[in-house]
Amino acid sequence: MSDRIPSGTRDVLPDEMRELRAMTGRIREVFEAAGYGEIYTPALEYERTFETVASLRPAYRLFDEHGHTLVLRSDMTVPIARVVGNRYATAPTPLRFSYLAHAYRGVLPQRGQARELLQAGVELVGAPGAEGTAEALTVLCDALDAAGLENYRVGLGDVLLYPTLLRSLGVDPDRAERILALLAGGDFVGVETELASASLSDADAELLLRVSRTRGGPEVLDGLDGPLHDAGTDMRAVLERLTPRTAQRVIFDFGLVRSIGYYTGAVFQVYDPAYGVPLGSGGRYDDLLARFGRPLPAVGFALNVERLHIALTGEERGRG
Repeated sequence: MSDRIPSGTRDVLPDEMRELRAMTGRIREVFEAAGYGEIYTPALEYERTFETVASLRPAYRLFDEHGHTLVLRSDMTVPIARVVGNRYATAPTPLRFSYLAHAYRGVLPQRGQARELLQAGVELVGAPGAEGTAEALTVLCDALDAAGLENYRVGLGDVLLYPTLLRSLGVDPDRAERILALLAGGDFVGVETELASASLSDADAELLLRVSRTRGGPEVLDGLDGPLHDAGTDMRAVLERLTPRTAQRVIFDFGLVRSIGYYTGAVFQVYDPAYGVPLGSGGRYDDLLARFGRPLPAVGFALNVERLHIALTGEERGRG
């Protein structure tokens, strides 16, 4: 065993490391130019810090010399929320933070998932609504452009849209949770199976299935009513605040949901045809900061640096 490493981790050799440093250097320059100061937080946190988000339970625990339970951070949003509550309790807003840091997740080895992942991201604290979301999306696209990607798109949705629609149609809460988990994993066949066995009219089942697969340009925001109208209005407000250069990268995705429980509104994911899974994600989390003593609206995103590098290599190979 002495010559092996844990599943979900890997050694990064000098040639790749040089490429990663060059790419992340360009991304850091974008963050700095946009006014986002780089922050570093400990990889180890007290478990109670992450207990504020039930759906984000860290996978790795250990005990310190006093018997306190420590965890390896599973994301950077929660630690930065802690920093704002502790160190910026009276600072004027908005606050802008960036980071390049590792996070640690539980893995399913047979799926080749990463246990240790390097993330580059920002958190914009104190900027509410569409204006803050538009700024985060602009910084996101500027960072992806600086990294060298050309073919990416950013899916924009509303994390409350589909749960609200499920409740309005009377879907059983347990079944609704299963459907949302399937949507978060991109399993549309599973969603169709769950809807087929639910006590729904054919029209309601067809509506839920159609909404889960609705994505496209601004035209999908037209002619909406009910919960769809409210979500569409919010998405259109974001679109109106984007420059044409950023807006052309955005697609609207009504079936976009997230498994992390602190999101409260707009959510987004980064896609590139050179890589089959999202390269990054983010969204609004307007309630999280209150759990750390300073209620403020917030929005942010995190890019998976390794996936971003693979997608960039794939695009360059295709162009070459």
